[in-house]
Amino acid sequence: MMLLNSLASLCILAAVAFAVPAQEKRIHHQPDLSDHAHDDAHGFQYDHEAFLGKEEAKTFDQLTPEESKDRLAKIVDRIDTDKDGYISHTELHYWIKHRQRRYIEENVNKHWRDYDSNQDDKISWEEYKNTTYGYYLGEEFDDVDDKDTYKSMLTRDERRFKSADRDRDGIATREEFTAFLHPEEFDYMKDVVVQETMEDIDKNGDGKVNLEEYIGDMYTPEKGESEPDWVQTERKHFSEIRDANKDGYLDANEVAEWILPGEVDHADNEARHLIHETDTDKDGRLTLSEILDKLDFIKISTITDYGGMRVDDHDEL
Repeated sequence: MMLLNSLASLCILAAVAFAVPAQEKRIHHQPDLSDHAHDDAHGFQYDHEAFLGKEEAKTFDQLTPEESKDRLAKIVDRIDTDKDGYISHTELHYWIKHRQRRYIEENVNKHWRDYDSNQDDKISWEEYKNTTYGYYLGEEFDDVDDKDTYKSMLTRDERRFKSADRDRDGIATREEFTAFLHPEEFDYMKDVVVQETMEDIDKNGDGKVNLEEYIGDMYTPEKGESEPDWVQTERKHFSEIRDANKDGYLDANEVAEWILPGEVDHADNEARHLIHETDTDKDGRLTLSEILDKLDFIKISTITDYGGMRVDDHDEL
């Protein structure tokens, strides 16, 4: 069952790959603030999930206006740590980072329960492998239509697990399992992230990424469809920015610079963006009144529930 879920996730990711603009799909800055592209010209779903968080954003969509205002007031009070009645950039930035950390913790906890079959508070490679692929292992995937995909998934999972397993004992501690699930969060997993990205994009297997592979990873045109402007922009980015040595290809180092730009802080950028869009009197800080005035905008931002934002006594900053 776990294996079927994994394949279902792959199908979903494949579908998303055709719809999400490049700058939001491959780059591993921090945990994604949202699954949606940050495109103000076409809606604010990204901002919705940044303020509220992914799961809570779904909940907000089902609340009445009064319920939304009541819940939002509680969130604003939580963000306003110095209780001066205003949300500063620093407070908002910290809150979004907090939601990112909370999301990772909850995601790891959820999977931990699935994989720690003997409940010894550790997860061995055997536990993970058997839980995910168990039924099919004895048959060497002979009962599966696309057994090559399954074998590739197993090989990739094992390689990533071994990379996360720093003491090489075949058993993942909670921190090591976090590195397995969220490799972009750990410096020592950088090579794995780059390798997996290269494998995904490098369709001809020559060990480098050409322009067609770069664009093809982001965009597949429909019949008769003209190429969107953002694709044209990405073509320029490939030649002018990504391809640093100007040899017409991206090597592993250039891919690393593209997908793991350590200097980019998306939580900071999102905090600035939200203040810019919501700060009516332009004093650089937000009040509850200003936020409620932009309720439709805030309801589509990650600060209202990144990773399942619930306003309760257990949600400590």
